[in-house]
Amino acid sequence: MIFPISYNWVIIIARTCFYDLEENFLAVWLTLDYIFDFLFVIDTIIKFRTGYLEQGILVRDIALLKKHYLSSSGFLLDLVSILPTDLLYIYFGIHSPLVRINRFLRSPRLNESLDRMETRTSYPNTFRITKLMLYIFVLIHWNACVYFSLSRYIGFGEDQWVYPNMSNPDFASMRRQYFYCFWFSALIFTTVGDTPEPQREEEYLFMIADLLIAVLVFASVVGNVGNVITSLRDRDHVFFPNHELVKAYLRNRDISNELRNRVNGWYQHLYINRKITRENEILQQLPVQLQTEIAVSVHLPTLSKVTIFQNCEKSLLEELVLKLTPQVYSPGEYVCKKGDVGHEMYIIKEGKLAVVADDGVTQYAVLCDGNFFGEISILNIKGNKSGNRRTANIRSIGHSDLFSLSKEDLTDTLSEFPAAKRLLEEKGRQILTRMGMLEESREGEEKEKVETKLERLEENLDTLHTKLARLMMELESSNRKMQARVEQIEWETEGWEERLTEDEDGERDGEKERGEMDDWVEGQPGIGEEEVVRMKVFQEVQGDTGPID
Repeated sequence: MIFPISYNWVIIIARTCFYDLEENFLAVWLTLDYIFDFLFVIDTIIKFRTGYLEQGILVRDIALLKKHYLSSSGFLLDLVSILPTDLLYIYFGIHSPLVRINRFLRSPRLNESLDRMETRTSYPNTFRITKLMLYIFVLIHWNACVYFSLSRYIGFGEDQWVYPNMSNPDFASMRRQYFYCFWFSALIFTTVGDTPEPQREEEYLFMIADLLIAVLVFASVVGNVGNVITSLRDRDHVFFPNHELVKAYLRNRDISNELRNRVNGWYQHLYINRKITRENEILQQLPVQLQTEIAVSVHLPTLSKVTIFQNCEKSLLEELVLKLTPQVYSPGEYVCKKGDVGHEMYIIKEGKLAVVADDGVTQYAVLCDGNFFGEISILNIKGNKSGNRRTANIRSIGHSDLFSLSKEDLTDTLSEFPAAKRLLEEKGRQILTRMGMLEESREGEEKEKVETKLERLEENLDTLHTKLARLMMELESSNRKMQARVEQIEWETEGWEERLTEDEDGERDGEKERGEMDDWVEGQPGIGEEEVVRMKVFQEVQGDTGPID
């Protein structure tokens, strides 16, 4: 829809203001008009079947799509834009292109297409500048058309401000008319000056309106260009280290010229070849899944070439590719030196590295793209004769781009993949064995120690099983004894309640009889207290509770 909408914005006003343009190419304009009207109708039909997102899900149901489009405000605009207003030619005449002004209502479709192109293009800043220039061109074009119409209204050649008289052959051609008006409008909008002074009120009003628009245009141009420059600068700061800060630091610390030149050469290599050293920071704003997919597509083929990572599960490699860090080395710079403790392994992306002797001159081998080194040092294999130290000096011949994988990142990743960890360690031992760098005696001692510990653990486990069985038997025996004791106690105490009840009843009867006896004794004359006591004691000893005769 870009071409039909742009055509209407440019041609309708031009045909209205420049009569020669309308009359000389009428057949061309009518043909293009109806071709683009047909495209408008097709676009309307397509929008009835255009999906939309609802709660993040793309709706594809035809009935829902029609309902959504019919209920939207865009449908009313689209409907009005394709109304056959050309029938008004019958009333106003065939040379009245303004009857097609309703076609401008399709302009939101142009904005939509430009916004989508901006998000999809690989050069958004260039696209923004191009879009801004297109808008400015349309604005100047409209202003030129209005200026020509105003000159016709006032009269060609009436003063210096209006368009010159058509009687002059130099200004009679159609191309000269348009180019002069466009140039005059461009002078006003750019506020360059050199425009004739207005003479009439209409001319003053036109100039005032143009100057106000020119202020907005100038502000828009400056703002958009400033945003583009700022975004380019921010992009460079994100992609590349800040060179200005480093240069200021080198000046303040009085660093030697030789070292400064090396630093400047490193930066030059980054800028000229567009090398990116901060890939992980750039991709941090993306979801983790997208980060993984991008890293896999970029680095997985390279990582799969490493011997120890071959035949590893894909999920492990996907975790490791996120840990790869790009590094750039300058000519003559050592990547590692013999005897250094190895904390990372390296994969050569681009460039050449030389394995050199301690003198730094003698070369034993040259490593090229796709080669790797230092993979054994990050596995921390026991029995390694080198003790995880570098066994060779490796120096960059030219500018070299490498990927590094640190021991810490590998350890953190392998903690979630124990099977892969054992596999990698076994591969590392095999490589060290072929190189003669594995101390087998120590390895055997380690194995013996492990076997001894396993045997001891098995013995302890058997002892614990025996003790546990004995405790279970004792517990079962104790339960049986306790059950038998409880049953015996229940049997012994079975008649206690009845006996206690009988004893209580007997005591109450005895107390009653004793009271009767006391009353009887007190009523008998000649019986002293001592005799009464002897009688009570005798009665208790004999157990006789009956009355004393």
